[in-house]
Parts: sequence; C-alpha cells; structure tokens
Amino acid sequence: MKYAAIDIGTNAARLLIGEVVKHKEHLYVQKLSYTRVPLRLGMDVFNDGFIPKQKTERFVKTMRAFQLIADVYDVTAIRACATSAMREAKNGVEVQQQILEETNLNVEIIDGKEEANILFSTFFLLAEEVGSSFIVIDVGGGSTEVSVFENGKKVNGKSFEVGTIRLLKGKTKPSVWKDIKQWLKENVSKKIDYKVFGTGGNINKIHKIMYKRFMEPIFLVELKAFQAELEALTFDERMEKYLLKPDRADVIIPACRIYNFIGKQLKCKEIYVPKIGLSDGMIYDLYLRES
Repeated sequence: MKYAAIDIGTNAARLLIGEVVKHKEHLYVQKLSYTRVPLRLGMDVFNDGFIPKQKTERFVKTMRAFQLIADVYDVTAIRACATSAMREAKNGVEVQQQILEETNLNVEIIDGKEEANILFSTFFLLAEEVGSSFIVIDVGGGSTEVSVFENGKKVNGKSFEVGTIRLLKGKTKPSVWKDIKQWLKENVSKKIDYKVFGTGGNINKIHKIMYKRFMEPIFLVELKAFQAELEALTFDERMEKYLLKPDRADVIIPACRIYNFIGKQLKCKEIYVPKIGLSDGMIYDLYLRES
C-alpha cells in the first residue's frame, strides 16, 4: 500500500509518497515520489509572529497540489504534520483551520517531542547500522532536537530553539549555546561510545556534495573545513559552485555551525547520515496503523 506524508517545516513543505517493503527480513520505506516547496514560513513567523495572508494563500495552494499528487499515486492514507514555525505562529490555528476548510486536509501542529518520536520510529528500521547506543542531531529551520539512545531505548531528548532560519533572522538567544553544552554534559555518558547520526535536509545535502556513499560518515574535520569554505564564498558563488537552490544556499552555513558545535561538545570524530526524515517516520506510522 502507498502512503503520503506531508512535512511542513520552517524552511520548506515536503511531500513524500512511499510504501513500506520487506527486504531480507528487514522493513524499510521505499520512496516513490518526493516534492519540495520552499514556503519559508519561518521567515515571517520569526520576524512578525504571523503567517501573512499572501503566504497563507501559497500555503493552501501547496497543500492542494500535494493532495492532487497523492491522488495520482492512489495512496491509502495521507498525513500532514507542521513543526516549529506553525507552533510559534500566533495565527497558526487559524491557518490550520483555513487549510482544513479549503482542502479538507487536517494539518497536525506537533510539538518537538512528537516530532522526534515520529522520526525515530523509522530509525529502528536501520537496526543493524544503528547499534545499541547512539545520539541523533536533527537540525531544522526553527529548532534542533538532540536525542540520546542507550541499549536501544531513548533515555534523554531535548528540543532547542536554534535552527537555520532562526539563526539567519538573528532570533536565537545567545544563551542557547550554553544551554546545549550544559544539557549534553548532564545527559550524555562519558563512559559510552555513542554513534552519532545527523538528520535534516542540510546534512543530507552536504553528504551528497561530499560524494559520500550510503551510511559513509562525514568526518567532523571535513565538516569544519566545508563550513570555512562556504563562509569564504558569496551567496551566488555558493549556488554556482555547489549547484544550490537559493533557499539552501543561505541556510547551509548555519546548519554547519550547529552540527559542528554539537559534534565538538560530544567530542565525536564522525557523523553518520542515514537520510531519514520526519516524512519517512510518518509513512511508517501510517503503515503501522493499517497493519
């Protein structure tokens, strides 16, 4: 059965059409279609606190288009989840209601904890690669979630108000870096050799730019050097050299900054990139509901 997952983030809205298939006794999400629209809700929300009328109209059109694509694939079920920007928008519920009235699509505004739970439900499909103790750094446009797993179980997790769009708009409190450092010190055991994973559109893009193979790690020294190289280029030079879209060329530097900062605190040498996102987790959740 085919399912549709709509992930409405701070930087972009994404539609994933997929199905859960079995290979060598393991389940995985097979991606059939992927569509991304750079709505950039966070640009308005972090500045003014609202999603403006013009952006709302574009939002509604995007949801309608996603529904049509889902219909073409004859999906069994569809789920839409909105994260940081919609959570913080003062008119988020109003926009949610307008989308429901005009498209009959129920957009769930989920908190950071639910967002992490959905993402990690799919992570365990990578059981052989994940191992028993690992840390996941999920960097989005509005927030960053850090989750700690030991013996296959989540033991700690925290959502921090630092993301790529938030950093670009200067809406991050200076104290957040100290908060992350302190939380990691208190919640990450020095006695355990954790495997570190990075998720999010930017780390996926960096992994691709570096021509890394599936589950081949990005070494932290590579990521630091890449950040320095990006910072030495102009916006246009970044787009031209790495074939980046405008809405990726500006957020990729703050993304590097967040991954590098957390990686340094963890004293890890490498970050693995499984290329699993919220939408994958939503597909798997829909599959479990129908099973």
